[in-house]
Amino acid sequence: MQFSNYYVPNVTEVTSRGERVYDLYSRLLKENIIFLGTPIDDTIANLICAQLIHLESENPDKDINIYINSPGGDITALFAIYDTM
Repeated sequence: MQFSNYYVPNVTEVTSRGERVYDLYSRLLKENIIFLGTPIDDTIANLICAQLIHLESENPDKDINIYINSPGGDITALFAIYDTM
């Protein structure tokens, strides 16, 4: 995910195998958390649907949390997300 006008913090994960640096949104996704914080259009809907499908395929028994802070957007794009959920 790219936010050219905003600073997205990095998170460093330390394991026995070494360190790995993630952008914050990738780290949240690793924990089955999806954050939607932009107006919803077809591009954003495709991204959210892909994240939902990926997380479901990785672990079908684990809950997926979606945090929404969106002013709204295209209704058909929103329905694509809703149908995928």
